[in-house]
Amino acid sequence: MPINQKIPTWFAVPAVFAVLSVISYQTLIVPENLEGAKNVLTMAKTIPIPVAGPESIEFDPKGEGPYAAVVDGRILKWRGDDLGWVDFAYTSPHRGNCSKTEVVPTCGRPLGLTFEKKTGDLYICDGYLGLMKVGPEGGLAELIVDEAEGRKVMFANQGDIDEEEDVFYFNDSSDKYHFRDVFFVAVSGERSGRVIRYDKKTKEAKVIMDNLVCNNGLALNKDRSFLITCESGTSLVHRYWIKGPKAGTRDIFAKVPGYPDNIRLTSTGDFWIGLHCKKNLIGRLIVKYKWLGKLVEKTMKLEYVIAFINGFKPHGVAVKISGETGEVLELLEDKEGKTMKYVSEAYERDDGKLWFGSVYWPAVWVLDRK
Repeated sequence: MPINQKIPTWFAVPAVFAVLSVISYQTLIVPENLEGAKNVLTMAKTIPIPVAGPESIEFDPKGEGPYAAVVDGRILKWRGDDLGWVDFAYTSPHRGNCSKTEVVPTCGRPLGLTFEKKTGDLYICDGYLGLMKVGPEGGLAELIVDEAEGRKVMFANQGDIDEEEDVFYFNDSSDKYHFRDVFFVAVSGERSGRVIRYDKKTKEAKVIMDNLVCNNGLALNKDRSFLITCESGTSLVHRYWIKGPKAGTRDIFAKVPGYPDNIRLTSTGDFWIGLHCKKNLIGRLIVKYKWLGKLVEKTMKLEYVIAFINGFKPHGVAVKISGETGEVLELLEDKEGKTMKYVSEAYERDDGKLWFGSVYWPAVWVLDRK
């Protein structure tokens, strides 16, 4: 008997579309499996925060904290379970219309946080205002750098300090986009990202690396002979040599299995990198083909871009790479996003605890590995 006599057309057509949809979803959308990953981030303790997006976390020279940079322009300090989160600092005096869930440009958007140990000053990379600083008592931060070599700092992202040389290095991720459009920076393929060296003594801001695609995290290595910075779109980790025979040159240090965000040095000299999410085929295609990225930028809302790249299932991932070779040492994840989502930073403390920040979610997490 012919097939069309067995199955009515009205049933066959939607059935075929359903099968194709499932195949397309599995092929294009579902994030890739990470070989060797440990699905242990589900065991982390969740510490809710009253404002979304603790993108970067930091501990002061006394070991207190963490401090968290949140979406409404403030830096909050964790005072323990009894006192909770308290105000510490803010980057903009304009506080009247700030939102706890969305970026308001006039309020600023603090991102990377770095304490200077010898002074207790906190350096803040604000995604709208530039490089800023606030003293140990907190309050309103002062602007330090908003221009380098004649070009405005549009998207200060993360930095690190060499206290012996009195030099601060930081990322300016784009000359077109601010933080709110960060994913468009990655998918558009535009190469305007740069690394800036700020000399605290001379007050000079000099570009030492350029032609980067959405350079996000940045950290110095243990002996301050080089720095690394990662591109969120390409997943490449670039190295810039500061000292030694290769000083002033750059190379590729590593490639990570996801879309990287902030970088933190460990006490042993290795690096933790927060990964926004794992990769899927549709994300790879958007990033690989510039014309497709431009099309996505012009036709899709940012929240849909984020959803597609996350596979419609926000999850948590962090990778530890060797400070000497760049090879992957550990991969930790919350595969289903049961506990962690949108991980932006992994910060290892000497007591063995791993702290995590999130670029969008209203929580930080701590995993006691002991």
